[in-house]
Amino acid sequence: MADKSLIGTDLGTVTFPVERGKVREFANAILEDNPVYQDAQAPAPLTFSMTRSFWPTEGGDMSKININYAMVVHGGQEFEYLGPVRVGDTLTGRTRVADAYEKEGKRGGTMSFYVFETTFANQDGEDVLISRNVIIERGVPS
Repeated sequence: MADKSLIGTDLGTVTFPVERGKVREFANAILEDNPVYQDAQAPAPLTFSMTRSFWPTEGGDMSKININYAMVVHGGQEFEYLGPVRVGDTLTGRTRVADAYEKEGKRGGTMSFYVFETTFANQDGEDVLISRNVIIERGVPS
């Protein structure tokens, strides 16, 4: 059952640099051959913020959410850009549980949906990106 009391739960922050080499590597990994990503002042590829999952959180983590990860599937991802993200920036993202709800599964069982929202600010304190991630905990048919 989706725990609605988790809505608003702060899952901590993560801070990471937008490094030239990492932007270039990321662009190469997603087969983006636009030469702009090789530049010293390159913009970060649109999904670059997903690399944040490789840094530990500070002050909180997913252990605050009681989910059976063996039953989890990815339900969606979206990025809302509020400003540019470029090589040389340092991003700090704060993640919170934005929503929790349920739906009945087509094969039986109740599915729990959790929406996680991370707001990224640059080194000047300006919000530049909001990332939303939905995970679905599949229910077991009765």
